[in-house]
Amino acid sequence: MLETKLDLYTKIEEAKSYLTGEIKTKPEIAIILGTGLGDLAKRLSSREAVPYENIPHFPESTVESHSGELAFGKIGKRSVAVMDGRFHFYEGYSLEQVTFPVRVLKQLGAKILIVSNAAGSLNLKYKRGDLVLIKDHINWMGVNPLIGPNDERLGIRFPDMSQPYSKRLVALAEKVAKSKKIRYQKGIYIAVSGPNLETAAEYRMFNRFADVIGMSTVPEVIAGVHAGFEILGVSVVTDLCDPDHLEPANIQEIIKVANEAGPKLIQLIETFVKSL
Repeated sequence: MLETKLDLYTKIEEAKSYLTGEIKTKPEIAIILGTGLGDLAKRLSSREAVPYENIPHFPESTVESHSGELAFGKIGKRSVAVMDGRFHFYEGYSLEQVTFPVRVLKQLGAKILIVSNAAGSLNLKYKRGDLVLIKDHINWMGVNPLIGPNDERLGIRFPDMSQPYSKRLVALAEKVAKSKKIRYQKGIYIAVSGPNLETAAEYRMFNRFADVIGMSTVPEVIAGVHAGFEILGVSVVTDLCDPDHLEPANIQEIIKVANEAGPKLIQLIETFVKSL
């Protein structure tokens, strides 16, 4: 007998049903952690964690420094779900798979989505370790998670993208950063498919349009807008993309810088969540 192909909504409901049976927390806020930024997931109070491999239809992260579990708990009085490790298009996953957790977290009840990433800086005024509040993005990946039949139960066919990142949340994040004396920037994020890093010519072109560059975030944000999330995005600058002084990329150094900047991001997110 041929196996019946499940539609996306059915897969989401099966993952939701499994998680509802495994955890006590109903998340208000969903958080996606990027490269080297996983310590926040370990700091939750009343913590419960579910490995990705146990969740129906979840992919498994293959990227170094991504733990691969969904942690539930509290930051202050707020109930949160934290993705410790994300999925990337360059790993060979479809964007439906990449954004699947976003869909599941929305169905579990989350209304706010916080997305973080490690990124290269196209803006040479930025420094390694800076936090960048994303005010807009450019999708240069050549793909889109909404391509294909649209299920109205998940969102409308043509979602508006005039304000993917909430001005309200960005303003609150700025207020928190200033109160904690955290150096921050506001900028535009451009997403590329990866996994190779860019050429000098590509960096020279991209820095006309954007401030930071990475290989994630935009698919989750597009799906998040489609699902009805209010969204905050934060990049951690891990390397400088200077086309006139370009040196071979050192991935271990990038992870090291992300790890060193992690405490600042954790302080920002924890205080931000408590301030909502």
